[in-house]
Amino acid sequence: MEADDEFMKYRSPLVSRYASKEMAFNFSDRKKFTTWRRLWIYLAKAEKALGLPITDAQIQEMESHADDVDFSMAAEEERKLRHDVMAHVHTFAHCCPAAAPIIHLGATSCYVGDNTDLIMLRDGFDILLPKLARVIDRLANFAEEYADLPTLGFTHYQPAQLTTVGKRACLWLQDLAMDMRNLQRAHDDLRFRGVKGTTGTQASFLQLFQGDHDKVETQKHHLTNQFKALKKAYLVTGQTYSRKVDVDCLASLASLGATVHKICTDIRLLANLKEIEEPFEKEQIGSSAMPYKRNPMRAERCCSLARHLVALMSDPLQTASVQWLERTLDDSANRRISLPESFLTADIILSTLQNITEGLVVYPKVIERHIRQELPFMATENIIMAMVKAGENRQDCHEKIRVLSQEAAAVVKQEGGDNDLLARVQRDPYFTPIMGQLDALLDPKTFVGRAPQQVARFLSEEVRPLLEPYKAKMDVKIELEL
Repeated sequence: MEADDEFMKYRSPLVSRYASKEMAFNFSDRKKFTTWRRLWIYLAKAEKALGLPITDAQIQEMESHADDVDFSMAAEEERKLRHDVMAHVHTFAHCCPAAAPIIHLGATSCYVGDNTDLIMLRDGFDILLPKLARVIDRLANFAEEYADLPTLGFTHYQPAQLTTVGKRACLWLQDLAMDMRNLQRAHDDLRFRGVKGTTGTQASFLQLFQGDHDKVETQKHHLTNQFKALKKAYLVTGQTYSRKVDVDCLASLASLGATVHKICTDIRLLANLKEIEEPFEKEQIGSSAMPYKRNPMRAERCCSLARHLVALMSDPLQTASVQWLERTLDDSANRRISLPESFLTADIILSTLQNITEGLVVYPKVIERHIRQELPFMATENIIMAMVKAGENRQDCHEKIRVLSQEAAAVVKQEGGDNDLLARVQRDPYFTPIMGQLDALLDPKTFVGRAPQQVARFLSEEVRPLLEPYKAKMDVKIELEL
C-alpha cells in the first residue's frame, strides 16, 4: 500500500520525469536543512572566536548532528509553531541539548534562509554551466563539419540566398555563447547575505558584542570566508537580500529559454523539410496512429519547457517590485516555486538539447534537391552578367530571363512540376554564348559568400575560447530515459 501512496498525490514532472539527480538534490530539503545547520555552526564559531561564552563542546555537539535531520520532528514542530526556521531550531536543539541556548544566537530567519538560497543559486549555476558548455561544444563540432555544405537560406520562411548548414548552426551558437556569458556573470555576481539582523542594521550583533563595531565587521568576514565560492557579502540589505538578485539570475535562465526555443523551432522546421532530424531511436515510435512518422519530440519537449522557463521570469520581477520597505513575506511562497523550477527547467532543457546536438542527422541529398528547385531563379543575375560580358545587351537579356522565369514559375506553382528554368535557358539559342558556363554559374558553392570562412573564424575566436574552462567536463554523453 505504501508503494501505491506515491501515486496518490501530485508530483512535479520536473523532478519525477525530467531533471537530473544533481539539480533535484540541489533544491532538496536534505541540502536545504543541512546547509541551515552548517550556517548555525559557522555563526557559533564566529561568535565564540569573538569572545561570546560558547564552548568547544557545544560546537562539537552541533557538528556531530549536522546531517542527521529528523524531518518528521521538524514537520511536527512546524505544524505547531507555523514557522519553518524555528521548527528546525527546535529540532536541532533537541539533538544538541548543550548547544540549544546558542543555536541561532542573534540571527534572524533570513540568516539561514537567504544565505542558503544564495548557495543553492550558485550551485545551480555550477551544474548548468558545464551542461551549456557541452551543448555549445557539440554544436560547434556540427558547425565545423558542415561549414561548407550549401543550404537554402530563408527569410520570412521564404527561400532566400544560400547559406551553409554550418553557418546556420553558428547563428544558434552565437545566442548560446551570449547565454554562457550571462549565466557566468550572474553566477559571479552572487554574494553572501551575511549576518545583518532583522532589518539589515546588524543591531542585534552590535548589542551582543557590547557596541564593538570592529567585532561585528570581523564576524561578517569570518562567516563570508566560510563560503569561499561567495567571495563577498552584500554591504547593505534589508531583512532579505535584494530580490533584484533573483531577477538577475532568472533573467539569464529565461534568456537561455528563448534561445533554446528558437534553436529547437528551427530544427522542427528543418525536420518538416526532411533536411535535418534529431536523433531517432531504433525502436522509437513517432506516432500511435501513423507508423511512418518521425516526430521531433525532443525538440518539441525543449520548446514546451522553454516556454515555462520564460514565463517564470515574471515571478521575480513582480516579487522584487512589491518588497515593501525592509521586506514583506509575500515573496516566500513564490520563491519556493519559481527559483527551483527555473533551474530544474533549464537543467532538463540543456540535457535534452545536448542529446539532440550529439545526434543531429543531415540529409545532403534532400538539401541539394531543395537548392536545385530554387537556385535557377537566384542565378538569373549571374546569367545576365555573363551574357553582358559575352557582348549582349543587358536589357534584352533581362527581358528574356524574365519571360522564361515566369514560365518556369507557372510550372512550379500551377502544375506542381519541377523548376525547369535551366532547361528553358539551355533550349533558347539566345544563350548560346554562355552555354559552356552554365554549370559553373549554377554551382551552389559560389552562392554562399564567405559563410565557410565566417564559421572558421567564429569558432576559433569566440566559441572555442569560451569552452576552455570546461574541457575536463566535456566527455559526458547524455542518454535520455524518456
